[in-house]
Amino acid sequence: MPGYRKLGRTSSQRKAMIRNLATNLIYHGRIQTTETRAKEVRKLAEKIITLAVAEKDNFTETTKSFKVPRKDADGKRVKEDKNGKRVTVFDTEERQVRVDLPSRLNARRKILATLYPVTEVPADGRKKRSLSKEVNMPEKLFTEIAPKYADRKGGYTRIIKIGARKGDNAEMVYIELV
Repeated sequence: MPGYRKLGRTSSQRKAMIRNLATNLIYHGRIQTTETRAKEVRKLAEKIITLAVAEKDNFTETTKSFKVPRKDADGKRVKEDKNGKRVTVFDTEERQVRVDLPSRLNARRKILATLYPVTEVPADGRKKRSLSKEVNMPEKLFTEIAPKYADRKGGYTRIIKIGARKGDNAEMVYIELV
């Protein structure tokens, strides 16, 4: 008897479905699914959140200098002539940057390997490509979700039964982050 439910799928389909559900659970905070799927998703989500809680403060802040193009009042790059060529003028700028320690970097890579990338699309639905942006899921876990659960020793999710589905009478539940 395996330590997991097969859910009537091949292994690749099952892993993809569970990764997708876990990604949506962490992004939205609450999803509706069947009870057996929720119990499988709970395992993965709890592991990811535990990893994020353990590594949330494991970084150092340093100051780095960056070359930034100078811009005029219209927001266009300022160019000047050098040896007969038009060249962009750059200024140096100091910024505070968080640098992950090795264990946090490893945790970030594990999270990226487990969760799917999420693209946030504007609510109005217009200019989808130009206004959509990638959500940094590890950063969301480290900065938003992990601090909420810093004092908890597990049990980050809750399953709430909502009744049977009409079509096939499958037990439906909400799984949410506590």
